[in-house]
Amino acid sequence: MKKVNFSAGPSILAPEVIQATSAACADFNGLSLMEISHRSKDWQKVMDETDALFKEILNIPEGYSVVLVGGGASLQFCMVPFNLLEKKAAYLNTGVWAKKAMKEAKGFGEVVEVASSADANYTFIPKDYIIPADADYFHITTNNTIYGTELHTDIDSPVTLVADMSSDIFSRPVDVSKYGIIYGGAQKNLAMAGLTFAIVKDEILGKVSRYIPTMLDYRTHISNGSMFNTPPVVPIYSAYQTLKWIKSVGGLPEMQRRAQERAKLLYGAIDESRLFIGTAAEEDRSLMNICFVMKEEYKELEAEFLEFATSKGMSGIKGHRSVGGFRASTYNAMPLEGVQALVDCMHEFEKAH
Repeated sequence: MKKVNFSAGPSILAPEVIQATSAACADFNGLSLMEISHRSKDWQKVMDETDALFKEILNIPEGYSVVLVGGGASLQFCMVPFNLLEKKAAYLNTGVWAKKAMKEAKGFGEVVEVASSADANYTFIPKDYIIPADADYFHITTNNTIYGTELHTDIDSPVTLVADMSSDIFSRPVDVSKYGIIYGGAQKNLAMAGLTFAIVKDEILGKVSRYIPTMLDYRTHISNGSMFNTPPVVPIYSAYQTLKWIKSVGGLPEMQRRAQERAKLLYGAIDESRLFIGTAAEEDRSLMNICFVMKEEYKELEAEFLEFATSKGMSGIKGHRSVGGFRASTYNAMPLEGVQALVDCMHEFEKAH
């Protein structure tokens, strides 16, 4: 039975990406991709083309650098304040990952929580808040995988804007010029696990008075073309293939159209259902992570539906333990047919009950 991968991450990749990466692992110009030297001309070409595709697809302006490293977004939680926080930083608390980023920053200076939706179990994105004009930067998490909420536009900030875009990067056009740093783990919309990206405005670096360890200084990776140390070769290659795939199918406008189409189909089924109900505020619903539960009077059916859906090939739809219910992650590589299969599964279960 063919499974449909709704996992929140590591997540679905385009078949073309899997095939090309698998082929290169077997034979990359006579060697395995897993054993080539990162100092070879063949690999340098991949790095150069990956960097160029990043800048082309996201329309990254001059004065920004793309950094490809390991460590996950969790390492970026401390790299950002290490490089930017001199006195005060501001954070928007929209979920677990925003809260973890904020915790790390507290080790470097004063941290101001400008707003939070924690009291409502993060079911919405706070709207009315004031960003301190004297903050060194303002940090946001654009998509909250656990709770299914998302910022759908690029906000205006009076100070340097930093965004964790781990789970919605490359899903819509982004005005990169509004940001000082955009970072994220790649294992949602970009690549297999093991790669982290950061898009950094060069002029904001070198302003803090503290010593920054070599590996945690963005300038180290910028000046060495993301190869100060051995990079995660295979994950970068899968990112390279993903970027080529995104470009080939129409770029970010097409990714956004597909995301909206998938979300409309699944949210429509949830809203029309007698059994299911969405968990996120409608205006803040994520296009990447669609969270829903059984209505209160049908709560006892949740385990049965999960078992039923799993038997039909729906993989990874169990909701995070802090929310419960179900979560369908509909990243870029998810075909509309996969979402339709889940909707059909929901309809079939509903008819039986």
